[in-house]
Amino acid sequence: MQPPRGLLDDPLQSFLHTPRDLFVQPSRCAKVSELGTLLPAIGGIGIDSGRTLRRKRWHKNSYGDATGSAAAKYIGAMQSPWFAHIARRLPSQCAVCHRWPSQPVCQDCVTLFAQPIARCLSCALPVAALQAQCGACITERSALDAAYAAVTYAYPWSRLVIEFKFQEHPGWARSMALLMRSAPWVEPILEAADMVLPMPLSRQRMRERGFNQALLLARALAPGKTRAQLLLRVQDTPAQSTLSRAARLSNVQHAFAVDPLQQISVREKRVVLIDDVMTSGATLAAAARSVRRAGASHIAAVVFARAERGA
Repeated sequence: MQPPRGLLDDPLQSFLHTPRDLFVQPSRCAKVSELGTLLPAIGGIGIDSGRTLRRKRWHKNSYGDATGSAAAKYIGAMQSPWFAHIARRLPSQCAVCHRWPSQPVCQDCVTLFAQPIARCLSCALPVAALQAQCGACITERSALDAAYAAVTYAYPWSRLVIEFKFQEHPGWARSMALLMRSAPWVEPILEAADMVLPMPLSRQRMRERGFNQALLLARALAPGKTRAQLLLRVQDTPAQSTLSRAARLSNVQHAFAVDPLQQISVREKRVVLIDDVMTSGATLAAAARSVRRAGASHIAAVVFARAERGA
């Protein structure tokens, strides 16, 4: 694609000619109503390092409309692959140590805070070295055949997860997915899977948040295997974080179902469930039981963070 008239051949020079009413803002993605498209995205989930362009004067909200013709020709050029390629390499700030330049999480912070540890193969809780399962999973069979987590839900990852979900940072999904894929046993479980199912959100939470964080992670982990509409949320339940462990177990007992028109595609298949956090495990267990009833032969869960027992 040829650069639009008025821009130099070097794509980086386009930033030198950007109108004054445009600016670069980390981890935001805005819709332009007159074009009917999102600003440049990698794999449909936002630029890898979290940078997109957003109108300064005309936005209604972070995913709302933006109008005005002054920047239309620039925004058209920004849809091109070469712009996305360049934008992915723009400097960013590490969300943990705030160092510039960096990816959303720098390598030093990964090395310091994301060292792999021994975890129960059934529920992903920490266990002693060379121990395959925790005591609870030995005495009581889990609804999951396997569970894997990249990090413990503690500093700094607990704060990052909250910002990822509630402060509009969908561009962090790729960096988080890279950590998940790097966790022990995750790569082979994804390679062996027939399908990857993100945990669905209720309609109310989807309206409030604007995106499903589990879907973003699933697409970053296994875009060719992700089935976004197969596992359904059929009940809107209170947030699990507000409930006791016993209440959590009953709260989501009937919250999920497999789409009846797609049940046949699940039979005898290896399924991986994706979510950002596993706390008590009740939500993933309820989803796993629904997928098991549809005929899945093996069900594993892969999460970014695992809360410690009693959280």
